[in-house]
Amino acid sequence: MNILNLERISKSFENRVLLDQVTVGISDRDRIGVIGVNGTGKSTLLAIAAGALEPDEGQTVRGREIRISYLSQNPDFDPDHNVVENVAAMVYGNDQIYHQNGEIKAMLARFGIDNPEADPRTLSGGQRKRAALAAALLTPCDLLILDEPTNHLDNEMIEWLQDYLQHYRGAILMVTHDRYFLDMVTTEILEIDHGKTYRYETNYSGYLELKQQRLEYAEAAERKMATLYRKDLAWIQRGARARSTKQKAHIARFEALRDRDKIVIDREVEINSLQSRLGNKTIELKNVSKSYGGRTLFRDFSYTFLKNDRIGIIGPNGCGKSTLMKTIVGLVPPDAGTIDIGQTVHVGYFSQEAEMPDGDMRVIDYVKETAEFIRTKDGLTSASAMCEKFLFDSNMQYTPVSKLSGGERRRLYLLRILMEAPNVLILDEPTNDLDIATLRVLEDYLDGFSGIVIAVSHDRYFLDRVVTRIFAFSPDGILRQNEGGYEEYRERMLMEAEDSAAGKAAAGKTGPGGKTTPAEGEDHPAPQGNTRSTWKDRSAQPKKKLSFKEQREYDTIEDEIDSLTRKSEELDRAILKAASDFVELNRLTKEKAETDELLEAKMERFIELQDMVDALGG
Repeated sequence: MNILNLERISKSFENRVLLDQVTVGISDRDRIGVIGVNGTGKSTLLAIAAGALEPDEGQTVRGREIRISYLSQNPDFDPDHNVVENVAAMVYGNDQIYHQNGEIKAMLARFGIDNPEADPRTLSGGQRKRAALAAALLTPCDLLILDEPTNHLDNEMIEWLQDYLQHYRGAILMVTHDRYFLDMVTTEILEIDHGKTYRYETNYSGYLELKQQRLEYAEAAERKMATLYRKDLAWIQRGARARSTKQKAHIARFEALRDRDKIVIDREVEINSLQSRLGNKTIELKNVSKSYGGRTLFRDFSYTFLKNDRIGIIGPNGCGKSTLMKTIVGLVPPDAGTIDIGQTVHVGYFSQEAEMPDGDMRVIDYVKETAEFIRTKDGLTSASAMCEKFLFDSNMQYTPVSKLSGGERRRLYLLRILMEAPNVLILDEPTNDLDIATLRVLEDYLDGFSGIVIAVSHDRYFLDRVVTRIFAFSPDGILRQNEGGYEEYRERMLMEAEDSAAGKAAAGKTGPGGKTTPAEGEDHPAPQGNTRSTWKDRSAQPKKKLSFKEQREYDTIEDEIDSLTRKSEELDRAILKAASDFVELNRLTKEKAETDELLEAKMERFIELQDMVDALGG
């Protein structure tokens, strides 16, 4: 049952058509993720669905008594009331009665708002967004509309929200660029592309395959139409006379072909490697420490960055990640320790607080402030050409920066950073507000970047895709090192938690003076000095058992192999029966190839896991 329908909706801003005759229906159990390049109208679609924005044309039809909860991209707060009163007003509509509600304070605390009585003007942008998210989740509703809910959340908060939404019983319509989040929460993808919408009944992983099929079909159809058009054009140019009914029909077909809406192949951001040469001496930190207000953010941090290092920095909000980045680039002095930077090091710093120009500065002028030309692998490239590569066409280049969407501003800011041709990239939350297409190309660019990458991010997909080493902030101010991406780090945390729990269960031995000594498997105080050694000794020890994830995989993989084997055999029989049905035969053959490929991969993985079990004495 549809609870909301957008019927032939159109909306334009600054002479740009964002939505063009869009029709979308939302049922009471839909879980829809909206994606598209920045500036294509994702937030506009959500605002119209929520009733916060009126379309230029078309109408929004809502079911009777349908309740909607809406998290906007930039939520507003009443400065005359504190945070909990604002949230109560959003949830209940009467802040004076409900502002002491414990449920609100508990939800605010979950999202890192520890002072619910604070003046909202003292909150950072991220804190305001998290407080508004708490309000959206607490508001009773039939349709939950969320615009970038994962922005400004740390990994623990994201995983909690992901689990919450997986068990949410109402309809969901949301914009997010977190691809793991999309995969786990949504069951449908709504793509906005050149004013039109395309709906896919699958999550993000399935969408990638289905979109490729759609583009291939559309391009094949366009090639056929173009061929027919060329033939008709040649016929017209030969001087045919429109005397007969047949000739008139031919001319009418030619005009229809000429005036057709031609498909527009998606343009993607293009980034060539722009970095300058990096010498042998890079960046060396020795015993660096920093505190604020009596609270230690990080202490005794020592590390020498190696060429081609890919470092991910993670930790809860407010732990000091951005401060560490600012300390490295020299914007914040350390309380203790030294930072030695080589002469050839050229840092490109992509900060969270991108300072964009006020007033009427145009896109092209903002880029030219850095450089009018840049040398790429294709030769000397102008600022205007680089703008084109970043999807700012000749018209948009003369648009004031103030007129760009939040995501477009972040993309422009990234372009300006890369125009500096850095050989060390320090990226502080680069995934916030960047669309998925730009993220994919940025990740591709970083693959070929022959310098150092240091990234603070809560985007698990980005970390797994880009980094090879994780530094994790701990409450004691020590940064702990782990090899691999985010998933490897998370697996280690689960393994250590299991070891710690097992040790505590086995013994709580008492030492001299009645003090309890750490049980076997518990963490001991981290050593001071170079962070390289914090987990090095532990990770060098022989592995005692499979990880939680590996054990679960080992327990189920034989059943999966049996199931895939049966499926492959069934497909063999079906293929024989469908020999005369080309369409069905093509589908079955493709499914058979995919099944056999997956079966082979599962069998190889089973051998790997069995070897691990044998080596562990299992």
